[in-house]
This record gives sequence, C-alpha cells and structure tokens, in this order.
Amino acid sequence: MSDDAQAQAGTAEGQGPVEISEEVARHLENKREELFEKFEIRDEFPEAVLEEARERTEGVQAEIEDEVDEREDLRDLTTWTTDPVDAQDFDDALSIEEREDEYVLWVHIADVTHYVHPDSEMWDEAVERANTVYLPGYTIHMLPPVLAETVCSLVPNEDRLAHTVEMHLDKEHLGYENIEIYKSVIQSDERLTYTQAENRLEDSDAPLHEENVLVHEVADRMHEQRKEDGSLVLNPARDRAHTIIEECMLKANKAVTHELMWSRGVEAMYRVHPQPSPDEWSEALREIQDLEGVSIPGDKWDDPRMAVNATLEEAPGRQLDKIQWAVMKVMPRAKYMNDPFGGHHALNFEIYGHFTSPIRRLSDLINHWIVYQNDVPENLIELCDRASDKQKDAEQCEREYKQFLQEVGLDPAAVNNRGIEVVDDAE
Repeated sequence: MSDDAQAQAGTAEGQGPVEISEEVARHLENKREELFEKFEIRDEFPEAVLEEARERTEGVQAEIEDEVDEREDLRDLTTWTTDPVDAQDFDDALSIEEREDEYVLWVHIADVTHYVHPDSEMWDEAVERANTVYLPGYTIHMLPPVLAETVCSLVPNEDRLAHTVEMHLDKEHLGYENIEIYKSVIQSDERLTYTQAENRLEDSDAPLHEENVLVHEVADRMHEQRKEDGSLVLNPARDRAHTIIEECMLKANKAVTHELMWSRGVEAMYRVHPQPSPDEWSEALREIQDLEGVSIPGDKWDDPRMAVNATLEEAPGRQLDKIQWAVMKVMPRAKYMNDPFGGHHALNFEIYGHFTSPIRRLSDLINHWIVYQNDVPENLIELCDRASDKQKDAEQCEREYKQFLQEVGLDPAAVNNRGIEVVDDAE
C-alpha cells in the first residue's frame, strides 16, 4: 500500500462521500440561495472576470521567464508545500536552513497581485466578495478558481511567481535579526499532505525528512515561546504538521506588518483583536472552574490567557469544547483596521496583519499590494471595513447553513470532510 493510499484510508475522505437524495439536494440548494441573498454573497462570477482570469493563465511559463531577471531566483532552494489532502490550491511554501548563528526561514506566498491588481476586473470582484466562504461541501471563492488553482498554486516541479518573506532568526530567542520581503521565482520540490508531513518526520530515509525535522524544531519552539509570552492557545493538541504551518505563517504575517510599520513607516491592513473586559474574563474563568474535573492553577488567575492555556493542557478531553466555548463567548470580534491600535489580544501581538492567504482573504491581497507598492490604497479604511463586514457575513452564513444541515439530519463535519454525492431516489 503506497504512502498516499495509506494516508487516504485512515482519513474521513477514505470513507467516501455522504450520500443524499435528490430531494435533500434541492433543499440544500434552496437554503444556500436564501442565505446568499440574505448575506449578499455572490455565487457566480461575472463573465468579464472569468474571461480575464482565463487570459491571465495563458502563456504562463514564457511570462515567468520574462520575470526572472526582475526577481530573486530561488528555484534551487529546497522548497515544499504542506496542505490538507483535499486542498485545491497551494498558496504557501516553506524553505529553511540552519546556519552557524541563525536560522533562515523562507515563507513563499503565491504572488497573486502580479495577476490581480487595482486596474483589473478580478480586483473589483475580490473587493466585492472580500473572502472565500467555506460551507460544508460547498465553497464560494474570492478569486476565480481557474486562476487560484493554476498560476497561483505552488505546484511541484513548475516555476511559479511568489512573494517571499525571508526571516533571519536568532538561534537563542528566535527574534528577527533581519526581515526581507521580495518578489521571487520558486519551484516547489514536493506537495505534502499533513499526514505525509507527519510520516516524513518519522522516516529518516525519506526525502525532506531533515528539513521537516528542522522546521518542526523551530516551529515548536516558536509555539512554546508564544505561550510563555501570553498568547492564547485554544487548541493544545495540534499535530506536528499543523504546528509547522501555523507557527511559520504567524511568524511571516507578523514579520510583514513589523517591516511595514518600523522599517518603512507605511500603513497596512492590521488585524486588531480587542480584549474582553476584566468582568467578562472573570465570568469566563468562573464558568471554566465550575466544570467537572477542571481546575484553573491558582498562580495563573491574574493572566486569563495563561490560565486558559494551563487549564486546557490538564483538562479532560470531554471538557475541551466547553472551555473553548466559555472563552469564545466573551471574546470581542477581531476586525481589520488601518491602525494597529491595541494589537491582537488573543495572540498577544502588539502589531499583526494577514499576508499569507491572498487567494482567500482580501486583507492579505491588500497587504501584498502595499508591500509591493510601498504605498496604501486611498480607500484603505473603507477596504478594512469591507473585509471586516464580509468576514462577519461569511461566518454567520456558515453557522446558519450548518444548523440547516443538522435540521435535515446531516452531520456538518462529515459533509465538510467527505463531500456529498446525490444518489437517485429510485435506488
């Protein structure tokens, strides 16, 4: 049994799609249309946008060749992607090296703004949509899939245009010694699923074993450091592959906003997360303390984030959801702003913004444009509000659709993981 087949068999996808009747399929479609109308979510792309996307995906290799001289050529650097087994597009890739007194971590993000810029139809449509909406078994993309799944997907063994964040990290405390952000040409050596990445960590003879071990070592330290610094970690049981991706993306996002603010003095689209009031935090902690089998360590009450982290690590598995819910209830909504005012409470970062997912979030697309132009769009505040509002709509739409799935007897998680197949009623 191959690596892939084995990885597949042990997952939800291996169980095959959730089967539904044509009647249930019609109900789901009607519900989606109702929700899309309610939240003003556009399901179809205008023909002009699709046409532009198709044109931008022609003659790709020739265009990349023309670009090489203008960019950093990183095609010889060992690079790979790690994504869920069912990912359609791979928009981020990693490279890492250990040097005598530093680690160098490269996070390469698909250079979406090379194709989608303020003079393009796709840009206007991206502002209209503001994010990709993920419903169980149904996705409404921010950018046309024909673009996202081709030239903006960092597939193995093909040259791709990227926006690279190169971070030189001090070996002792992993702080930024130097940050460089530039346009590049890369070539991914391999596309790993999370399961394969876990296998690579185990198998010392496998390709990319050493790179994965090194990047996990660094990511794990970054994770522990974040917790020590007071970052809230609501999901303590991440596997190693997820830890690698999460920590490297956080490090890159943070690097970009630091670079813009401190080195360039340019505004960005910041992710701002206000903190709950002391009373709200007390209420959440009391609710957690009252759960059966759960106890908040006495020395941690003064810092609620530390208290929650410590409690989650010791609490019985059955109570994790309740602890997370107690915290989520008192958390204000994070929003996008043109000023990092107050920072990001849950992460405990003074400055934070999104950069690593320009295919599915408007904020990242805008930040790519700002880094590239060293200037901000005139309507930045308006764009921040748009991104915040549409994110709220997307979350609400997802919540109501999941609720509806449950009402018609379907498990949203199963539908999400396995997809849907309509079977003939007559069978």
